[in-house]
Amino acid sequence: MTESEKIDEYIVQHIDRESDYMHSLWRATQLHLLYGRMASGHIQGRLLKMLVTMIRPKMVLELGTYSGYSGLCIAEGLEEGAHLHTVEINDEQEDFTLPWFQRSPYADKITMHIGDAMDIVPRLGLTFDMAFIDADKRRYVEYYEMVLHHLAPGGYILADNTLWDGHVVEENVHDAQTLGIMAFNDLVAADERVEKVILPLRDGLTIIRKK
Repeated sequence: MTESEKIDEYIVQHIDRESDYMHSLWRATQLHLLYGRMASGHIQGRLLKMLVTMIRPKMVLELGTYSGYSGLCIAEGLEEGAHLHTVEINDEQEDFTLPWFQRSPYADKITMHIGDAMDIVPRLGLTFDMAFIDADKRRYVEYYEMVLHHLAPGGYILADNTLWDGHVVEENVHDAQTLGIMAFNDLVAADERVEKVILPLRDGLTIIRKK
């Protein structure tokens, strides 16, 4: 076990436990989907729920539904009457994810959309209090500008994978996903419209507040 794995194990032993339902979803994700590590997982899931409870958003947007783990953690923290709109571009993901939403205690708090977020979100005509960006890394700058336009003043954006396995500090980077994350990080760092901080949790989580 690596030092990082030991730290993660220690954290897991000292935070709220993962529910049986969420553990079953995590297991199913690893068994039946490619790239299972893309799911948020227990530690980040508890953080998402905690942040939602603290921020108390009425309307939340998620870009990148995948197996639904992060969406369910967000929904768990929502107050009565609050709602999550989650957008997944891969239509083949719907058959796996939607039943997990529908069987959960939070089914009435979640609407899943299939398609390109750049088309779907503007059509919703909604203003969001919080957004979680965890989609195509090559389009993070594009997603950020679109989401910021639909975010209420004082609203929050959480952007996942912003350290990208440490590739953001490498030299001579050529792959499009790393370049996309680096461009996003540089843009947010210089953006006077927002306050921002990067947490070195898992693969990097940036918390952004619109002024």
